[in-house]
Amino acid sequence: MPSGKGSKLLRYVEHRLRISLVDNRTIVGTFLAFDKHLNLVLVDAEEFRTLNKSRAAILEELTEKRSLGLIILRGENVVSMAVEGPPPPGGKARANAGGPGVARGVGRGRVPGGAPPPGMPPVGGAPMGLGAAPVHGVGGMAPPGMPPPPPPGMMGRGMPPPGMGRGGGY
Repeated sequence: MPSGKGSKLLRYVEHRLRISLVDNRTIVGTFLAFDKHLNLVLVDAEEFRTLNKSRAAILEELTEKRSLGLIILRGENVVSMAVEGPPPPGGKARANAGGPGVARGVGRGRVPGGAPPPGMPPVGGAPMGLGAAPVHGVGGMAPPGMPPPPPPGMMGRGMPPPGMGRGGGY
């Protein structure tokens, strides 16, 4: 097993981390991913800022909390990382959990075993806007002066256009 930074960070995926930034902010969130630049992806992240107020020799510290959600932290701004808590019990439940609602893939616009949605043609029918009748300007005879299409199987073969052959012939 390689002992680079990547393999060490992989141990902490899904853990709750506390990250200190260069501008003295602290971010606490669940660690999801990182890249070669050590950019970090956190979910359920919260930002903590310490504000110092001084009034006539009395120093007050106020901590502001802000909920951020899903964020990407640039690796250049990270000063330190500390484990705040273990991953949630039950394995990878978080990775597969969805948000509000349910997403279902049906693939290629077909609804398996059912009627198509409103506004969609029946399965096997012509696409929307194209009926069975011919459409002006699509298909039909070529305008005068155009050569007929090549016979099937001969596409791309034959003589090159004048001036495009091998060698001279400018």
